[in-house]
Amino acid sequence: MQQFPYGSVDRDKPLIRVPFTRLAVITVCLPLLGLVACIVLALLYHHNDATYTHCEVPNYLPSISAAISLTPERYIWRFSIGLHSAPRFLVAAAYLSFYRGRFSRRLTEQLLSVLTFLLALSENVGLLLLTYVSSNETYSVHKSGFILFIGSSLFHMMCTCKLWSLIAKYSLSAEEMMSYRRKLRLFLFNGFFGLLAAYFYKRHNAYCEAGIYTFFAFCEYLVVLSNMAFHMTAYWDFGGKEVMVVTPPEGKRF
Repeated sequence: MQQFPYGSVDRDKPLIRVPFTRLAVITVCLPLLGLVACIVLALLYHHNDATYTHCEVPNYLPSISAAISLTPERYIWRFSIGLHSAPRFLVAAAYLSFYRGRFSRRLTEQLLSVLTFLLALSENVGLLLLTYVSSNETYSVHKSGFILFIGSSLFHMMCTCKLWSLIAKYSLSAEEMMSYRRKLRLFLFNGFFGLLAAYFYKRHNAYCEAGIYTFFAFCEYLVVLSNMAFHMTAYWDFGGKEVMVVTPPEGKRF
């Protein structure tokens, strides 16, 4: 029987091998389940605190910032986003590599790909900032994180839709055409309810009408859910791909 040095037989086998579809589902389900848990707990156990505003008028739904600033809701949300953030950085890098391969000889699209990547990083950083600095701890920092997250998210979706419109224009793949259409619809949906949320928020602060903050909170939920759905399109974009951790060849080790 032929003998091999220790570990030489399994050297080329991946240490970790995860289908990209599974990674996409896990990445989206973590904040989704965390958000649902926080809102339900806030309504059941902290309804008055979660729906209170300076206007002191009746409201029926908590804003996301209010729901994730209570205890134990804040710990559930931080746990979910902490686990969720690392795969998000990985997915952003995967998209950058994908775009660079598709637009290898087109400088404008290459630059747009880099901008989209930076916006994805900025969006994730904003999410981490608003998560780990709650609104009742340091409001100004939490607000800055929220603005960074929302602004980066909108521009990231816009740039992504532009890149995919170019991909769909020159592609014969039905899957890529469908991916572009999904992204565009979710971007428009997100933008519409984002503007509606801003309208209800300003109206609540200006007139202190009963229930208006509830409409703001509901629109805010739809904005965040459509953002999650937009990122979920990676499930189809990388459906046949896998994430692997492998041992590098002897000559490439540092």
